[in-house]
Amino acid sequence: MNIDLMRKVDYFAGVPLCLVATLLVKLSSLIASQKTSAPKNVLFIELSEMGSAILVDPAMRKIQKTANANLYFVIFKGNAASLRLLNTVPIGNVFTIREDNLVNLAIDSLRFLVWTRKNNIDTVIDLELFSRYSALLTGLCGAAKRVGFHAFYNEGLYRGAMLTHRVAYNPTLHIAKNFIALVNAALANKAERPYSKTFVDDSEIKLARASVDASAQTAMRARISEEFPTYDEKRHRIVLINPNASDLLPQRRWMPENFVTVMRDLLANSADLLVLITGAPAEREQAQRLKEQVNHERCVNFAGKQKLEELPALYQIAELMLTNDSGPGHFSSVTDLRTFVLFGPETPLLYGSLGNSTPIYAGLACSPCVSAANHRKTPCNDNVCLQVIKPDAVLSQLREALVKKQVVKKQSTRSSKA
Repeated sequence: MNIDLMRKVDYFAGVPLCLVATLLVKLSSLIASQKTSAPKNVLFIELSEMGSAILVDPAMRKIQKTANANLYFVIFKGNAASLRLLNTVPIGNVFTIREDNLVNLAIDSLRFLVWTRKNNIDTVIDLELFSRYSALLTGLCGAAKRVGFHAFYNEGLYRGAMLTHRVAYNPTLHIAKNFIALVNAALANKAERPYSKTFVDDSEIKLARASVDASAQTAMRARISEEFPTYDEKRHRIVLINPNASDLLPQRRWMPENFVTVMRDLLANSADLLVLITGAPAEREQAQRLKEQVNHERCVNFAGKQKLEELPALYQIAELMLTNDSGPGHFSSVTDLRTFVLFGPETPLLYGSLGNSTPIYAGLACSPCVSAANHRKTPCNDNVCLQVIKPDAVLSQLREALVKKQVVKKQSTRSSKA
């Protein structure tokens, strides 16, 4: 389903269904009181954002360590590969929902309600800010403890009243810390209103690192050689360019001609650079158009040439990456890759990468223009917030990072020889 159709379904079907589900949940609680205890089988719900599957990892590890909990996850099928970057949740504990059409969505939703009961889910944490659908899954899954964001007296989306542990979403706090707040609510030993009157320290949102062995790096280098036969790992430095962003918010895309300018300049001024344009298989045609505009032998269309779970191996052997505000900016955060992320409709203060990342953000008065209150749908059709970011400003940062990286490598080589 396309994004606008999903929003319409979520609204026109979601509002009445949330009302009915709320009545059912309240009636159920009156008939059969459920005992709440320490979390044991904990389900996280994050459906539509692959980057959030990375940003929630510190929260998942916290409840796993603190409560010795078994972790479960439900996500749209098209986004499930993002969970395999860190493998915090066992593959067998991941439930995927097909989002390609309404029939499959309905069937998988019913299967999900059976699956949660089969796995004795006692705690569910709804990570979504914008989805009535996730609220329905939360309320009807059978868990005694149901944690999520609640509007209280704020204006916002109606999602029913199915939560037992209501947390106030903090729009001034990074989303990873908001996720920690949800876990803190699940671990609370007394009732609060709202839950999670806790301080979340920066140390709590440090990410784990992906495990990348030498064979995976060797295989990735071989794949690069297939696309660029003269590739020499000792001579070429790899720069990754991700010009894509999901259809969820196309306003996040920097202008294609700007990416072309950046790639041409880097290649013209550094004879050892190899530029790989990355992306999903469906984005290969777009990547090819950019490659043709760059018109340089060391510019390679690498879109669709690696699976999502293989990205850490690619990031491990690259020098740096320039990307729109999208999944790769978060996927690279599980490695040490120097990453530059272009922000516009969203702010890095709330959604910035937790890795070795530098946000490039103009900070216009209209930005960010998407929030929990508008279902992440902006009226803007002229993303000036990204248009004002010029190639020269981006290039200066990339050049500086490349020089620093080269200096560090030379120093490391001298130290090893000494």
